[in-house]
Amino acid sequence: MNYFKFDEKLEKYSTEAESKAKTSFERIDGITEYNQTKVLNCFIKNRVSEMHLGTSTGYGYGDVGRDTLDQVFADCMGAEDAIVRHSFASGTHTLTVALFGILRPSDKVLVLTGRPYDTIIGVFGFEGHTDGSLADFGVEYHQVDLLPDGTPDINAIRAELSWGNYKMAYIQRSRGYSLRPSLTIDKIEELCKTVKEVSPNTVIMVDNCYGEFVETREPTEVGADIIAGSLIKNAGGGIAPTGGYIAGKREYVEMCAGRMTAPGVGREVGASLGHNRELYMGLFAAPHVTGEALKTAVFASALLEILGYKVSPTVEEKRGDIIQSVILNTPEALIAFCRGMQSGAPVDSFVRPEPSDMPGYDDQVIMAAGAFTLGSSIELSADAPLRAPYAAWMQGGLNFHSAKTGVLLAVQSMINGGALKI
Repeated sequence: MNYFKFDEKLEKYSTEAESKAKTSFERIDGITEYNQTKVLNCFIKNRVSEMHLGTSTGYGYGDVGRDTLDQVFADCMGAEDAIVRHSFASGTHTLTVALFGILRPSDKVLVLTGRPYDTIIGVFGFEGHTDGSLADFGVEYHQVDLLPDGTPDINAIRAELSWGNYKMAYIQRSRGYSLRPSLTIDKIEELCKTVKEVSPNTVIMVDNCYGEFVETREPTEVGADIIAGSLIKNAGGGIAPTGGYIAGKREYVEMCAGRMTAPGVGREVGASLGHNRELYMGLFAAPHVTGEALKTAVFASALLEILGYKVSPTVEEKRGDIIQSVILNTPEALIAFCRGMQSGAPVDSFVRPEPSDMPGYDDQVIMAAGAFTLGSSIELSADAPLRAPYAAWMQGGLNFHSAKTGVLLAVQSMINGGALKI
């Protein structure tokens, strides 16, 4: 039974897009199988049992489930240590804890990947954002702009590090609201080698949001000292209701733990409040769900490219995160795309997204996000600031088949609104 009414031509293009994506789908299945096996091995290695899924209250002293989850997560990331907590409010909050945990007054941080994501600007404290920022605490911010093709400028990075005496080199893996390529693990490895060759004592931190389980290795396996990310993106598998993680070398994780709660207390406190089961289940589901999100992105890339739009990444490109960008050229097309995507959500499908002001963003933003967990980027969503070239950034999809319908509804919405003719 056909539950949704799609233009006949669109249905033909959909079939063509799936055929075009077949090789990429097979590659994604191989990565998913590898990562799922890895995660299963980490659970078995750490002897996860029913008692670890329980709860604690108050100070949370001796929460064996919480502490074991930290080690399971560390093993999954190929790291010495990790802290995984539901109390991290967002990816930005988690990154902030790591930055403030490691950096000290008069330290200098060098961002290797150009202008960072909108919400982290206020944390570093530039472009007028200073209230409570790192800049307020005397931490100097510097960045190396990307090359014209959107890739890191290795020569400029090498030159800057050679004289700058930088405490930290910061890498943003995902593209954020930009059209530059996301970073593959191979590229992150190249950046890490460059940093350590020129400045061995510089701490390498990677914003790993949207990148977990996209490839068979993580940044901590190729030279990164510390990584951080959100549990309502890849690493929570669509099950974790909130939270974030920090993973890496033990000395730096401990420094972050002191900022997470209080110096001298660190990770020893923090009740799990019944969230252990969801966080364990989310981590276990993460490789498969990430694979479904990647298939959705590849399908969208193939379909929109067939329809004449510029997409990044293309179907054949190697991916470093789950995000798919599509340049839609007009505000009308962008708004229609997001509204169509919303109409295919299992939650709040009837809601009509409108561009609006949002904290941390300089432009109005439109967001399609009908999700079981509010703001969950591993569930199918599309969002964008309303600024030229009116690109949409979509991500997620708990399962490919429902997400595929969401993508088709987004395109059908553009057709119905007159923003696209086929």
